[in-house]
Amino acid sequence: MSHHNNPYFAEIIQESEEEAIVDQLSVHLKEVLTLLGEDAGREGLLKTPQRMAKALRFMTQGYKQDPEKVLKSAMFEEKYQQMVIVKDIGFYSLCEHHILPFYGKAHIAYIPNKYITGLSKLPRVVDIFARRLQVQERLTTQIKECIQKTLNPLGVMVVIEAQHMCMQMRGVQKQGSITTTSDFTGAFEDARTREEFMSLINR
Repeated sequence: MSHHNNPYFAEIIQESEEEAIVDQLSVHLKEVLTLLGEDAGREGLLKTPQRMAKALRFMTQGYKQDPEKVLKSAMFEEKYQQMVIVKDIGFYSLCEHHILPFYGKAHIAYIPNKYITGLSKLPRVVDIFARRLQVQERLTTQIKECIQKTLNPLGVMVVIEAQHMCMQMRGVQKQGSITTTSDFTGAFEDARTREEFMSLINR
């Protein structure tokens, strides 16, 4: 068996590539600490560049994952044609403008057209897109488009409610303010269908 086809060797290669990226990031992050006026050599900060690098890699791991593949891994043929709702999906993301967190809840509804997906797959799709540098508007649309393209339902609607640390820690410093975004396709272009979804998630 060649090394290329052996999953064990593939994993080792992936791990060594990941370590190399973390090491490179750490060098730059150590420089950042110094530029901020810190002593990067003091005890409390010795391992901080490495920890920051690993945390950033974890929080942006969505770049390496395929959300369509996740939905397709649990697609089932089903005659059901009523609204399927998964609400209160917690997520954490990083805003691409300040690399500060924004976090909250996503609510998803779709009306199947021959195919449904495993319920746990929708939160996975949210996670994959959230673990990239984001803006809330794009995050909302990407989730909607992925579900529409993969499952081809009669309609999809995504609503996201989030708090942004870039608003609360800096800038306007407004505590507890919530930003809501929504996007929809197909059947949800009918106002009554949208209202039904909104009343169900606000219960």
